Amino acid sequence: MPERAGTQMRIGVAITVPEPYGSVLQHARARFGDPLARDIPPHITLLGPTVVEPDEMATVSAHLARVSTASRPFVLHLRGTGTFRPVSPVVFMQVVEGIGECERLESAVRTGPLHQDLRFNYHPHVTVAHEVPEPSLDRAFDEMAGFEARFVVSGFQFYEHGDDSVWRPVRDYLLTGTGGTRTTAPRARERSGS
Repeated sequence: MPERAGTQMRIGVAITVPEPYGSVLQHARARFGDPLARDIPPHITLLGPTVVEPDEMATVSAHLARVSTASRPFVLHLRGTGTFRPVSPVVFMQVVEGIGECERLESAVRTGPLHQDLRFNYHPHVTVAHEVPEPSLDRAFDEMAGFEARFVVSGFQFYEHGDDSVWRPVRDYLLTGTGGTRTTAPRARERSGS
């Protein structure tokens, strides 16, 4: 997790798994003993934790709006489990349809004001257990192997990391493209209750 200083903000960008699947995956993550289960909504990361200055937010927002208007909705299919072990103690739900679309979105998000190098190659997934004991990782891998979810991704979310360590989605960016880049203003809406 990158450190913040002064008034800096810690942000992230992700595709949030919709209901009813989101609750199922969040409860499973808690059941496997993951201490972050309640702090992180089930999601597919497009931009990992990143620190920005408050005066950069307008530029970041405009950038994300451009990305959203250049992309169109797509079907995402989660099925079965995978793991990053032994490199990282993670068990995740595999993306079996929509991989290319996630890769293109991630690549577009991680340009301009959000440009950064990755430590690992991008691999879209939904974490269900992270940094828990090996038996819990094994149990997550086995118990979630039959899970399946298919839904339309109609947008992505901008997250802020609060002082209470909870990641909260604060803005939706709707995918309004038709295949090519559009120059019209995006339809972004603030989330209420954040």
